[in-house]
Amino acid sequence: MDAPGFTASLVAGGVAGASVDLILFPLDTIKTRLQSPQGFSKAGGFRGIYAGVPSTAVGSFPNAAMFFLTYEYVKCLLHTDSASHFRPVKHMLAASAGEVVACLIRVPSEVVKQRAQVSASSKTLQIFSTILHEEIPFSLVQFPLWESLKLPKALWSWRRGHMVDSWQSAVCGAFAGGFAAAVTTPLDVAKTRIMLAKAGSSTAAGNVLSAMHGVWRSQGLSGLFAGVFPRMVAISMGGFIFLGAYDQTRSLLLEVSRKSPCSR
Repeated sequence: MDAPGFTASLVAGGVAGASVDLILFPLDTIKTRLQSPQGFSKAGGFRGIYAGVPSTAVGSFPNAAMFFLTYEYVKCLLHTDSASHFRPVKHMLAASAGEVVACLIRVPSEVVKQRAQVSASSKTLQIFSTILHEEIPFSLVQFPLWESLKLPKALWSWRRGHMVDSWQSAVCGAFAGGFAAAVTTPLDVAKTRIMLAKAGSSTAAGNVLSAMHGVWRSQGLSGLFAGVFPRMVAISMGGFIFLGAYDQTRSLLLEVSRKSPCSR
């Protein structure tokens, strides 16, 4: 990846991340409270739905910037033919690498945000692995689906051979995000329970499968999919804003770079 591509991915990722997090923060707060073991009302209900927004604002720009920088870089390293059956694998590996790097930034702000949202007192250790257990499976679904839907021959056959526009990328992002959100909700519930668990409890040990089993025993399938609809709505909207804004910003920056006298 050349210098303009490096800069474009870094800045576009940061802009996209900050935009979606700040716009959709209230829905994320409601989802977190729905998944809280205290129950929605005791966790705060609709009160203070912007609680925790400062930590999100601070962490979202560098978090998304590093994700997309890593994602695009790994995609370049694993370059495959556009018709190759290995394209989904390439996107899975790139997304996984991006999540690992971004998680180093995401963990501190995520802990502060969720505690402010539910006024919980819990652990700060082991959050890194807990978030990865949810985010990597989510990205393994979302990004290959997003990239596949963007292929002209897949969804935009009426414009075969033409790169999709930013709004089309946004629509693809909304669908991919909503689908990934639905199938990974149990992992999100487990992550929330672990992050809000009281220190010293069995849940606070950070075992995702154990946390999911505990929810299943106490609340059944409805507990595992608690908050699934606001999560799907939020992430579908987020996918539209996040991936659409990323493509639009990156395209604009690359276009400016190409027209710059210094690039000639």
